[in-house]
Amino acid sequence: MIDSNIAKVFIVPGHPHILLAKEKSKYWQSLYDSYAEARKELEKTDADLILYYSTQWLSVIGYLFQADPNPEWVHVDQNWHDLGSIPYNFKVDSSFASFYAKEVKELGHNVKCINYKGFPIDTGTIVAQKLLNPNNKYPASMVSCNMYAEKDESISIGKAGFEALKKANKKAIVVLVSSLSNRYEIKDIDPENDKISSAKDNEWNLKILELLSEGRLEDVSQCTREFSKQANADMGGKGIWWLSGISGETNNFEGKVFDYQPVWGTGAAIVSLTPTKNKEEDIIYEIDQNLKKTSPVFVETVNVIKNITSDNKNDNDTLFSKKAPEPVGAYSHSRKVGNLLFLAGLGPRKRGSKEIPGVTLDENNKIVAYDIEIQTRSVIENIKTVLEESGSSFEKIIDVQVFLTDMEKDFKKFNAVYAEYFAKTSPTRTTICINSLPTPIAVEFKIIAEI
Repeated sequence: MIDSNIAKVFIVPGHPHILLAKEKSKYWQSLYDSYAEARKELEKTDADLILYYSTQWLSVIGYLFQADPNPEWVHVDQNWHDLGSIPYNFKVDSSFASFYAKEVKELGHNVKCINYKGFPIDTGTIVAQKLLNPNNKYPASMVSCNMYAEKDESISIGKAGFEALKKANKKAIVVLVSSLSNRYEIKDIDPENDKISSAKDNEWNLKILELLSEGRLEDVSQCTREFSKQANADMGGKGIWWLSGISGETNNFEGKVFDYQPVWGTGAAIVSLTPTKNKEEDIIYEIDQNLKKTSPVFVETVNVIKNITSDNKNDNDTLFSKKAPEPVGAYSHSRKVGNLLFLAGLGPRKRGSKEIPGVTLDENNKIVAYDIEIQTRSVIENIKTVLEESGSSFEKIIDVQVFLTDMEKDFKKFNAVYAEYFAKTSPTRTTICINSLPTPIAVEFKIIAEI
């Protein structure tokens, strides 16, 4: 648990479109409006300053710290200059810059406190500061993102920031300015038809947002390498690692997702994390590059966060089945998004029963023996149940993800049973081997279907 030196954490996008061109796209307008909601939450805190880490303020050697107490200039984004200029006049806590720089220098890095007129502040920090702190209610502090830093270094720079807050006796609102997926469209687009660059990026963004909505920042940090590889995470996820370091490498937060929208193909989300007391269960799982060690939360589902990504935002989009196995976490059985239906991960368990079809357990609830064929059939029957309750059907499945705990032993038998049910419809499928599942089972499916 982090102490009182951090009041609240925010993750926000830094695209100039949100500030300068919101009227051109309903998605950018939505983010602008959600920034306003986040600002209301921010202004309820009793923080002494806002500490920004932007993936757009890049340094090559060491780290830079903004120490000009009143930076004033007119900024034009180098990539989006056609959107116009942004005049700014900020209030900066230059004394805290010295505290932070000293902590980072003691780690052996080159540091420099910048204090001269006209030194450029990056677009991301300007956008976030303009939308979160427009009247300079809180003095700001800004640290650069070293473009060559890896995980351990980024976490250590975050930890140094926390030590600086303690030594300066300051309470901070910590703001990471970063996209989720960062794959821009390379051709001109109609802003009203903006979308996430690929379905794969979108799916990964939703997985990350699900974890953040549950306050599981450290779990996000642990899977950032894979996220970056699969969805081109902004600056390789350096910002998430920094955020994890300054926040105590913990999952002890209450999470809130304000919004998630595309900005020129990238995934832009506004999220807040409020420090809490230790949760009853705060187990951190590390995901390796083959996804063979994984958090149950990560593989259970790609739940869509409430009130985002869909114009259809009523509770009827979410199903808590009365027939399917009871959830083992804070998730629904299915959620509708447009004409798509996303199912949470389903295993062979049956509702209201401690016995699992095809599984024999000892007195310690450990697997003694199991039949993968029986389990696979039971999983598929559970899928049919949830699909029908959700207004879809088995024939409308378009994508299947399968998790097996023993690929070498079980794949052939599983695959034969699978073919009995799916041979005619032939949805796309991905089969992944993992170390374990949340309950003592050997197989789990995750489904996307049409409605």
